[in-house]
Amino acid sequence: ISKKSIKKIKVVVNGAGASAIACTNLLKNTGVPQKNIIMLDSKGVLYRGRDNLNQWKSSHAIETKKRTLDEAIIGADVFLGLSSKSILSKKMVKKMAKNPIIFACANPDPEITPEEVEEVRKDAIVATGRSDYPNQVNNLIGFPYIFRGALDVRAKTINEEMKVAAANAIAALAREDVPDEVAAAMGGGERPRYGKEYIIPSTFDPRLISVIPVAVAKAAIKTGVARKKIENFEIYKEQLKQRLDPSVTILQG
Repeated sequence: ISKKSIKKIKVVVNGAGASAIACTNLLKNTGVPQKNIIMLDSKGVLYRGRDNLNQWKSSHAIETKKRTLDEAIIGADVFLGLSSKSILSKKMVKKMAKNPIIFACANPDPEITPEEVEEVRKDAIVATGRSDYPNQVNNLIGFPYIFRGALDVRAKTINEEMKVAAANAIAALAREDVPDEVAAAMGGGERPRYGKEYIIPSTFDPRLISVIPVAVAKAAIKTGVARKKIENFEIYKEQLKQRLDPSVTILQG
């Protein structure tokens, strides 16, 4: 939607806890270069040579003269917030590149609200962890289905390739037409279409169970961590749908 290449975007990650580090590893494994990601903790930018950086933080430290969020955000394409309420100001949003992506995921109060972004930028794509705004980033879209795929092939571990496969499956699903039952579950109104207000599927989407585990299972088999093979993925897909709705089995019978 933003017409940008993942290999060229500049990303600012505010927060350096477990979720921020896991998300940043995922971004790097999806194609964002290390030098293009600036991560900050409560003391500011993680730069090379900074004191008191633990082994996890130091692996994300880069060579940069920038020291604060206010400096890091200049010309940034993406802001990923896994930190605290109201830390991103409207003044900072104005300094971001064209068509900025703002993932303000602090809960229950985001780093900046979509209304505040709207006041200063009409071209921004905004997602939060809140269900009362469009583009809710909810771990419910990921974890049950990632584990489902991993368990069904008895994977020895959940590796980065499996996570990337899950992310790609979620992204692909958002681009597909939304079926009637999802539109109804989302509370009627306009049927969502892939765009600024709909970049991630709804947690109510029944297709999640037949799409994500398949992608995860395939990645586990391909990377050699699966201890059980799935011979026929079409049959597996049908079995997943049946788990969601037992009446399917009766009807098929």
